[in-house]
Amino acid sequence: MATITADPAAASSSKPERDARLASSEPGHVAPGEIALGVIIGRTSEFFDFFVFGLACVLVFPRLVFPWAEPVTGTLYSFGLFALAFVARPIGSVLFMAIDRRYGRATKLTIALFLLGLSTCLIAFLPGYETIGHWSAVLLAMCRIGQGLALGGAWDGLASLLALNAPENRRGWYAMLPQLGAPVGFMLASGLFAFFQLQLSDADFMGFGWRYPFFVAFTINVVALFARLRLVATEEFRRLLEADELEPEPVIETVRASGRSILVGAFVPLACYALFHLVTVFPVSWINLFTGRSVGEFLMVQFAGAVICTMTIIMSGLIADQIGRRSTIALAAALIGLFALGSIVAPLLFGDSMPGQTIFVVVGFALLGLAYGQSSGAIAENFGTKYRYTGSALTSDLAWLVGAGFAPLVALYASSHLGLPWVGVYLLSGAVCTLGALGLNRRLGTTA
Repeated sequence: MATITADPAAASSSKPERDARLASSEPGHVAPGEIALGVIIGRTSEFFDFFVFGLACVLVFPRLVFPWAEPVTGTLYSFGLFALAFVARPIGSVLFMAIDRRYGRATKLTIALFLLGLSTCLIAFLPGYETIGHWSAVLLAMCRIGQGLALGGAWDGLASLLALNAPENRRGWYAMLPQLGAPVGFMLASGLFAFFQLQLSDADFMGFGWRYPFFVAFTINVVALFARLRLVATEEFRRLLEADELEPEPVIETVRASGRSILVGAFVPLACYALFHLVTVFPVSWINLFTGRSVGEFLMVQFAGAVICTMTIIMSGLIADQIGRRSTIALAAALIGLFALGSIVAPLLFGDSMPGQTIFVVVGFALLGLAYGQSSGAIAENFGTKYRYTGSALTSDLAWLVGAGFAPLVALYASSHLGLPWVGVYLLSGAVCTLGALGLNRRLGTTA
């Protein structure tokens, strides 16, 4: 009797992976550019969901969920809920790593992205405090935790796949491509909120206008899911899985083997992660609470800033291929430090200085792009082949938690109680941490 040996790759494939492979017109090789497009679409969906929530924390939730609190306090409470996702994200990574090992990458991504889209979309139906009292805040917190858990599960390793398939002398260029999803996601979120802010009355905006961006999130996540499944079904992805390049390892084992790399690596991108929400979410809260400027008009200024951020992310790839990623990150951190010092001496968001506010946004977004463009590649290079996938995910989770999760909350509290210069102090501390971590993490210098 003949013995039939099953293909191990096929045996380990989940049903979504097999369906995506059958639906693909070219199930074999895909070019790095095609991988990059799928990664950018995936990152755009994640950042859109998070920015929609962040902007609603300023424009909607203080009035809908915390109307009993004065505006500054209500916004601080909203920023507290905003931080919950960053606390939940590492937990999501651990839970979904287990799903990945048991059921496959495609199953994990399907569950994670549907959870992300559903958690965001459900917020569109959120009743306010006037309807259900404090349960409104409880439901909002549950949705936000769902977003955080899902984002932890959405870590797919595709950025590593992109880097590993890139030409040796273009690693900096291909490392920056996944980062383009952040400004694109912010442009979509800020553009939608700006449109409804400028076109609707306040009553209509609070009644139904703010809910529309949360509906859009689910559609975007479905598109992102299919873009990712298309890549998970490729021969390159299967080959790297078989070579243990992108295999999820147990979290405890990874921490024991690479704990120092995780800890130090989390502080490498701290300057750009601290700046991240100081030029996106926090300035909107300051404009809304302490100035007479139109929030809708300011969101359009931020939209332009995100365009500039896109251009400087691209520049970071060109620069990194010339001077190395470690030097590019150090340069960006030093410039962010100077920007922070300038904010301490002469806070540009002070009062109703519209030119100063615009300068803050434009310069801040430009520096953010330069720093953020290479942050992902820096994290991945801290790890050897075996622990790259899990170690990169845990490092990214920790970096976002420490650097960005509480940034709007800290910045608004410090500026409203101590003055705007303290926002510069907070940002300066992030730049110092990045430069210090780069000094410790010599391994970056050998691979960048």
